[in-house]
Amino acid sequence: MRRREFTSLMKLAVEANGVIALRMTKLMLSGRSARREAELMVSEKMHAAFEAAASLMAGASSGDIVHRYRQHVARNARRLGRPNLGRSRNRVL
Repeated sequence: MRRREFTSLMKLAVEANGVIALRMTKLMLSGRSARREAELMVSEKMHAAFEAAASLMAGASSGDIVHRYRQHVARNARRLGRPNLGRSRNRVL
């Protein structure tokens, strides 16, 4: 594995860890928003796995796969990090 690919893989690990923390926070708050997040999390993971498998079968490199996963993680980080503007707040314990 080349250094650049290794660096990208390590960045993915750190970024994914941040998204996990954001998701866990949302899930701990419970409510409708948390249920929706749990459903979304499972469906997104299934979609990303199928996408990666299809890309590999089409000849994509491991670097391409990691790059695409980082795009998914970045999109989730933006969505989860956004304040809940204009929506009713779920109950906070």
